[in-house]
Amino acid sequence: MKMHNSRPRSVRPPDATQVHKKIEDSVPDIGDNVRIIPLGGVEEIGKNMTLIEYKDDIIVIDCGFQFKDENTPGIDYILPNTKYLEERKSKIKAVIITHGHLDHIGGIPYVMPRIGNPPLYSRNLTTVMIKKRQEEFSHVPPLDIRVVEKDDIIKIGDLKVKFFAVTHTIPDAMGVIIETPHGSIVHTGDLKLDHVDGIPTEEEEAEWDKKFKKEKVLMLMADSTNVENPGFSIPEKLVHKNIEEIIKNTQGRLIIATFASLLERMLKIVEFAEKYGKRVVIEGRSMKTNIEICKHLGLLKAKKETIISNEEMEKFPPERIVILATGAQGDEFAAMMRMSNKTHKQIRINTRDTVMLSSSVIPGNERAVQKLKDNLSRQGARIIHYRIADVHSSGHANKDETAWIHRKIKPKFFMPVHGYHYMLRVHGDIAKEANGLKEHDVIIPDNGSIIEIQEKGEKIIKLKEKAPSGIVMVDGFSIGDIQDVVIRDRQMLAQDGIFIIFAIINAQTGKLKKSPDIISRGFVYLRESQELLHEARNIIKFTIEDSTKGQNPINFDFVKANITDNVNRLLFQRTAKHPIVIPVILGI
Repeated sequence: MKMHNSRPRSVRPPDATQVHKKIEDSVPDIGDNVRIIPLGGVEEIGKNMTLIEYKDDIIVIDCGFQFKDENTPGIDYILPNTKYLEERKSKIKAVIITHGHLDHIGGIPYVMPRIGNPPLYSRNLTTVMIKKRQEEFSHVPPLDIRVVEKDDIIKIGDLKVKFFAVTHTIPDAMGVIIETPHGSIVHTGDLKLDHVDGIPTEEEEAEWDKKFKKEKVLMLMADSTNVENPGFSIPEKLVHKNIEEIIKNTQGRLIIATFASLLERMLKIVEFAEKYGKRVVIEGRSMKTNIEICKHLGLLKAKKETIISNEEMEKFPPERIVILATGAQGDEFAAMMRMSNKTHKQIRINTRDTVMLSSSVIPGNERAVQKLKDNLSRQGARIIHYRIADVHSSGHANKDETAWIHRKIKPKFFMPVHGYHYMLRVHGDIAKEANGLKEHDVIIPDNGSIIEIQEKGEKIIKLKEKAPSGIVMVDGFSIGDIQDVVIRDRQMLAQDGIFIIFAIINAQTGKLKKSPDIISRGFVYLRESQELLHEARNIIKFTIEDSTKGQNPINFDFVKANITDNVNRLLFQRTAKHPIVIPVILGI
């Protein structure tokens, strides 16, 4: 007799590891070529990770993660695919981290053990942030972290590596220069320029001239996040000036919501509050953690009494209180949303409050931010945001800044990183325009693209072979390629719900002992769907009795498969929906 599973089989593609193994076998020997492979960050914003390989040395730059999206329901994080590195652990001499944002450090606890836990190099603040985060992952092997600073020159394997400071929204951001026999490979990390009305400051000029006036740059990799925006970005100093004026002149209580990763801005807010005799309340776990890190490193210069707890607020008049909070993106459980929906234990919004949202809206968060603003407005708060005042600046260079950076570095070849494909294309055009690069001098990569600089630095190509680039996800305690069927089921549950059938049958006769019970979640409201339920029960009864005819003993898998198929067909005909149908059959 033919056996059936309880759910219809779906056609699966060949096993991903087998496909990748074939690809790996066909990758040519590296020889005297320089190989660059972006493992993440060039088809999305996030999970930034790029490797540079020369002979027996591999240096990895950054190890970030990406937050889940609508295509990965129920997933915690998305990681770069590191299979290429896992197969070459002995060649990995270092991981270098450019700065302390999660899209550059978030993958460290998950990825480092998989690639052999090589030495990790980062600047002082970045190092402290990484160590603080590692405290949440006590089960992983300890990291071998080595602190470097701008202007340091070190030897990693047989390669000389240098570092330079860049301007970003977090202190201690840096770029990396890797010297090869054919010229230097430069990776800028995330960056922008400090400027006044589109003219970079003397400090910026000096830093870039010092590093690149005499450097023979074979290839540049640079941040692409904001390159489609014209002109120069808003300088952070202007944002600081505007925030200072608001802190100085606000009459009632001031609540400032921003990213916890904008350390420089957070420090300035505390500094301005102290300057004008105000007290600061820190709200949000990540904000508190980063403030503690700044205290530990001596970056926070404020007096001890400037920062108070929310319980101490009542001792001061509202005009002397500044609340610095997480949740400017409308995050459901963040401090700002709890204040806005009246679930915060200590803080209640009132008509004298001013709320400043010192961040832009991340694509996809528009509705959540609108809900936050609506909730605050209903309680009478005055709202200041980046569209009506310069209270936020991105940490990424606009088009003209990017062109200025290209002219300073003067690379022979260029590969854009950190952005969606369209951003990379725009960045490629900027590179060609800034330094007269030809089409074949610019490579637009995908995750897993194997880029080689060949013929002793005279030619750059993208190989037809690719490194594994399939999605790798963190799902609770599980890390790896989540099977397609798992994600597909989650998407179906989210879109069409679930339809569960409980039926008890006589194991001897195959007849139903009672009418089956049905549970529906996220599909239809049962009380208003009695006709549909009646049809479903009839189909179930007929299917069970037809399927068990002549069976002794009863093949329950066969019965469940037939129920699934027939009920699925009925529900789709009546509702045009495909809920997940799960039959539970008991034989008595």
